[in-house]
Amino acid sequence: MKNASLKSILEAISKVTLAIAGGILPLLYYFIIIATISGIASAFFSVSYLKNPGPLHEDKNVIIKSGSSVIKISKQLAEEQVVEYPQLFAILVKFVESGKSLKAGEYAFPPGITPMEVVKKIQNGDVLVRQITIPEGLLTIEIITNIINNPYLKGEVPDNIKDGDLLPQTYDFLYGDAKAKIIKRMQDAMNKTIDELWEKRAPDLILKTKQEALVLASIIEKETGVKDERKRVAAVFINRLKKNMRLQTDPSVIYAITNGKYVLDRPLSHKDLEIDSNYNTYKYSGLPPAPITNPGRASIEAALNPLNTDELYFVADGSGGHAFATTLEQHNANVRNWRKFEKDAKKGE
Repeated sequence: MKNASLKSILEAISKVTLAIAGGILPLLYYFIIIATISGIASAFFSVSYLKNPGPLHEDKNVIIKSGSSVIKISKQLAEEQVVEYPQLFAILVKFVESGKSLKAGEYAFPPGITPMEVVKKIQNGDVLVRQITIPEGLLTIEIITNIINNPYLKGEVPDNIKDGDLLPQTYDFLYGDAKAKIIKRMQDAMNKTIDELWEKRAPDLILKTKQEALVLASIIEKETGVKDERKRVAAVFINRLKKNMRLQTDPSVIYAITNGKYVLDRPLSHKDLEIDSNYNTYKYSGLPPAPITNPGRASIEAALNPLNTDELYFVADGSGGHAFATTLEQHNANVRNWRKFEKDAKKGE
């Protein structure tokens, strides 16, 4: 089609040239025809320009700032090698989709994208959707730090966000979204999740409030990363609560030391187990007063629907999981196996 159109234009120019050379056409007609042919050639070039692949050779993201004029955007796209001929691009913007305005935002352009596709993408606001993933078990201070350091988010972060307030998962966002907006979405997601799962809790659950469920879920989150163990770990803690036994969970002691302000980078000592804090579950019975991390959905589900077991103990088994026990004697045997595993592992270093 392109070659045929170009051939037609060249044939028309040739005929006019021959006619002038033979004195067939008056001079006025000459100018009219030349102007017509020039218009046809310009239109052909414009259509060809719009639909042919552009100069871009690799994926590129371009941020178009709010308030930028069409001329400025055209120059920016040319500098980024997304399009050629910025003046022509600016003119053609007026004729595509009835002159819809170009929208600000971050755009992802693939190699060889045509000027027509560029125009439509920016007119339609087909902006790049970014994501931020929050892993389960992070302290709120860690999540806030991740958000503060994200270069694509803007603004300040709110104060007084507590551990257990934010739901770990993946969140979509756009360039320039407010940091406070993302945090609010995390809070809303946690509230929605705990409300939904609370309605599906076990009928005989000893936990009386959603807050208690979040506290237990936060402990489960820190105790195991094994998917199939969560409800079993939950059962151990529920069974201990029923018997008024101390939970004796190390993550709560760590929280007693750090108060959620930083990540402890050393092992616990025997002296740590004597710290006087309501978070020290070796010293005080019952649940800690508040969550010790931000638990994920699976840990919340486990806290609300523990397995039906008689198990009261668990210890690491060296495989990434845990060995569970119903009696103290069984547990002590499991502990000996764990210590032997640690000793053998050190010898192999």
